[in-house]
Amino acid sequence: MNNFIVNIDESNAAQLLIDESHKRPVVVDFWADWCEPCKVLMPMLEKIANEYKGAFLLAKVNADQQQMITQQFGVRSLPTVMVIQDGQPVDGFAGAQPEAKVRQLLEKYLPKPWDGLLQLAQEAMDAGDFAGALSPLRQAWEDSGRRLDITLAYAHALIESLRLDEAETVLATIRMADRDAHYEQLRAQVDIKREAARSPEIEALEQRLAASPDDLELRRQLAAQYTNVGQHKEAMECLVDILRRDLNHAGGATRKQLLDTIASLGKGDPLAVAYQRKLYSLLY
Repeated sequence: MNNFIVNIDESNAAQLLIDESHKRPVVVDFWADWCEPCKVLMPMLEKIANEYKGAFLLAKVNADQQQMITQQFGVRSLPTVMVIQDGQPVDGFAGAQPEAKVRQLLEKYLPKPWDGLLQLAQEAMDAGDFAGALSPLRQAWEDSGRRLDITLAYAHALIESLRLDEAETVLATIRMADRDAHYEQLRAQVDIKREAARSPEIEALEQRLAASPDDLELRRQLAAQYTNVGQHKEAMECLVDILRRDLNHAGGATRKQLLDTIASLGKGDPLAVAYQRKLYSLLY
């Protein structure tokens, strides 16, 4: 057993069925050894409990051994499952049920799997670490089926991290009917950030490179300036372009510069993955 799957008897029933239900939902499974459907339902509930990692307590009651508890809850057939919140049964079912129906019932009372990710992201953004918020927000965005409020939060973090092309891609997934004032505000921020990123140093290097497109060292300097202002995609594109022409440019320093930029984006970041693949295709 662990701290979210427990066996109930008279010594712990009050604490785990009543007191605990004021802190998190308690799902009570009444079962018996002779009950064949119980043997199908219990592993299913245990699997779900392990997925949620303590978001609810799965309390198992052997109805034959704990007859007083079973009677107190008015159980008449097995298996019976009850959801207890704030000391009171609020929902449940009797008999075997398909997993989809069990999950549908439990989801009404349980935090969503992405709620924890959103909390992590919010803590990072509150601390001004928008880049650190990207990974949990991206996961929450995908897991939630791209829920509107999470889409807007993810776009905001991308904008603050100067991942402007990606922010535009994310904003483009929002339906026309949902494009409200918040959406328009984020769209405007993309344009503002683009303009602010146009430093005199970058503009001068871009002009020099346009005049001397084969100057690889100039291209590497431009990549460094792009990185300084958070334009990682532009920086990595410059570096990949150099490596296409000279894989050992600057004695391997350009390749290291690209690897460092990829690493700075964090494991699993889509932009990092894309440029990691580009590098591997050049190496192998």
